[in-house]
Amino acid sequence: MSITLEINLRVPDISIRSPQEPPRRITNSDSRFWKVIDLSELPKVGDTLELSSRTWAFQATVKRLDWHDDKNRFVVVCHYPKRSMTPEEYDSLRTDPDWTMRPLLSGN
Repeated sequence: MSITLEINLRVPDISIRSPQEPPRRITNSDSRFWKVIDLSELPKVGDTLELSSRTWAFQATVKRLDWHDDKNRFVVVCHYPKRSMTPEEYDSLRTDPDWTMRPLLSGN
C-alpha cells in the first residue's frame, strides 16, 4: 500500500555568475518547492528521501512531518542537504511541471 505525501522542500540561495553580467543572488528563504509523491511507508524525521525533477535526482533530509486535515495527507518538510546548488539544478526544479514554487505566507 502506498501513502500519498506532499513534499515541502527548502533549497539554498543560488549565486549566478556570468562573464557578461555582474553576479546575482536568488534568495529562496521566502519560498518553498512543493510536490505530491507516493511512498511505501511514512518517513521519519532525520530520514533521507530520494527526490527528483525530470532531469535531476537528489536527496533531501526530512525535518518535520505534519498531518493536514484540509488536505487529508501528511506534509513532509524537507531541506536540501547541501549548502549550495548549481543554477542548472535550481532551474531543473523551477521548470519541472511536477514541482510548484510557492511563497511562504507573510504574517500580516
